[in-house]
Amino acid sequence: MYKYEDQSFDEKDFSQADFREGELRNCTFTRCRFRAAHLEELLTSGCRFIDCDFTGAQFNASVHHGSAFTNCRFRGANLFVAKFEECKMVGSDFSEASFDGITIGPGDWSYTNLRHANLSKQQLRGVRFTEADLYECNFEKADLREADLSRTQLAKCKLYGADLRGANLDGVDFKSLEVKGARMDAAQAILFLRSHGAKVE
Repeated sequence: MYKYEDQSFDEKDFSQADFREGELRNCTFTRCRFRAAHLEELLTSGCRFIDCDFTGAQFNASVHHGSAFTNCRFRGANLFVAKFEECKMVGSDFSEASFDGITIGPGDWSYTNLRHANLSKQQLRGVRFTEADLYECNFEKADLREADLSRTQLAKCKLYGADLRGANLDGVDFKSLEVKGARMDAAQAILFLRSHGAKVE
């Protein structure tokens, strides 16, 4: 098992590299490539990944605490039972990534592309998704209480059984939203009704 600590890497190609069961602490990776890399059971803490390419990478059972993955590409990555706690994922692209069994703790997922992601039954309380693209995401039975969903794209999302109470829904297009079966608080219900032309007094 290897361990990297307080190291910086710029534009390095780690494609298909084996990082399995390793540990990275307070490291910085800028514009590095991890295409098809093996990151299974990797532990990162306080690391920064900036403009990195994780296309097709294997993150199975990896754990990330307090790390930042900003403007990174996770296209087709496998995030099976990966855990992200207090992480900053701003601007990253998760097109066609596998989210089965993922754990997303409180963190910042603003401006991310999470189109078609399966986040059903996830504990997403307090997660920040400001202006994220959540088109056709599956949030069935997910806990989204106190989450920041302001100005997100929620069209065609599955929300049956989801708990939205206390979530910030400012700027959301309610006309594109199917809320049948979702739990909402009174303020959200009023926003929904007004968006459909109702006069609430």
